[in-house]
Amino acid sequence: MLVFRKMRYLELQRLLNGIGSKMLSKELQHLEINGLINRTVLNTKPITVEYELTEYGKSLKPLLDEMARWGKEHKKRIVKEVSRK
Repeated sequence: MLVFRKMRYLELQRLLNGIGSKMLSKELQHLEINGLINRTVLNTKPITVEYELTEYGKSLKPLLDEMARWGKEHKKRIVKEVSRK
């Protein structure tokens, strides 16, 4: 998501369907503290906040791509295991 472009808070919340506002805010704060994202407050009315990956955050892309590939490869098995419980 953020790998491709800057995103606003509500865009992220819509994409991450099911995450609560408080949890998303907390996770974004942790990512910013750890230097993985930049948070920019725009001087608009109402105030707009944008998030984007730092170069350091972008360095995780190969790892995330591999995890996504693995997830797609094993999706059927994972869904089957979860549905048994």
